[in-house]
Amino acid sequence: MLIGEVARRSGVSARMLRHYESLGLVRPTGRTVGGYREYADVDIQRIFHVESLRTLGLSLRQIGQVLDDPGFAPADLIGDLIRESERRLAREQELLKRLRAVDASEPAGWEAVLRIVELLRGLGSPSAARRQQAVLAPEADMPAPVLAEAVLTEADPHVAGALRWALARAGADAASLAPGLASGDVEVRRRAVQMLAEIPGDDAGDILTDALADTDRRVRGRAALALGARRRPEAVPVLIDMIVAGANDVEAAEVLGALANDPELAAPIQQALAAELAAPAADHSVRMRLVQALAEMPDAIAVALLRGLAADADRTVARTAAALAALIEDRA
Repeated sequence: MLIGEVARRSGVSARMLRHYESLGLVRPTGRTVGGYREYADVDIQRIFHVESLRTLGLSLRQIGQVLDDPGFAPADLIGDLIRESERRLAREQELLKRLRAVDASEPAGWEAVLRIVELLRGLGSPSAARRQQAVLAPEADMPAPVLAEAVLTEADPHVAGALRWALARAGADAASLAPGLASGDVEVRRRAVQMLAEIPGDDAGDILTDALADTDRRVRGRAALALGARRRPEAVPVLIDMIVAGANDVEAAEVLGALANDPELAAPIQQALAAELAAPAADHSVRMRLVQALAEMPDAIAVALLRGLAADADRTVARTAAALAALIEDRA
């Protein structure tokens, strides 16, 4: 098969085929009487092998090594290609982030573009002091999404505080922080839920509801406390779990007690607490925390559950419950 036909069928230009030949990568098996290159089936197969390896990012030199050395092990080379691809993607992501930041700032001219780029460089500095200076600079006027992304990944508390201030000044909304809850980094999710808890409104509440199913107990707990303070019933199961686990149980009991003042939530909360008290697996410390939490409930719920524990087999639980019930009744 002559070079023109090979180029047509393979999709590789005649010029590239000649380049392959000059590198010794694909040499035509023969020549015609007139001196034209003639490719055999094995040559065409090698061309396709070359093109396939090029799609993996191998250089032509590397492809030659792979094809000419049957003992060439792919593991190391593939590993190098993976790492190089990751570095390239990181560079592209950084470029994309900068372009979006510039676009979001709606620059009026190239001076404004240069200013936002300089601020972004400051935010990316390894020096915490330099990052803080960039945030607090008089000319710093970054779009909320850029600030939100920065605050979610900022570990230094002083820089994070400056970023929160700048974010509030920029009028950040809950949507700009929502991506943080989907991060694979638990510290990012913790920062996101903390900041969302400080933003009023239903939008933040709706986003926090998703955090109730987070795998991290601190994320779930912070979301539940914030939602409970907003009178959101979705928080009830997590608040009870916090009391059972002893994780911020005092604060969880206070928030749960406030929710129990809602007539629509009083009965479900009472039933949930009764079920936990009756659970066979509940040990002494768990049941004592539940008894103490009842002191935060409305009087009717507290007394009903506490009186039910007066004959409890655990004498400490029974005495504590009786004493609390008497105290509540005297107060009433």
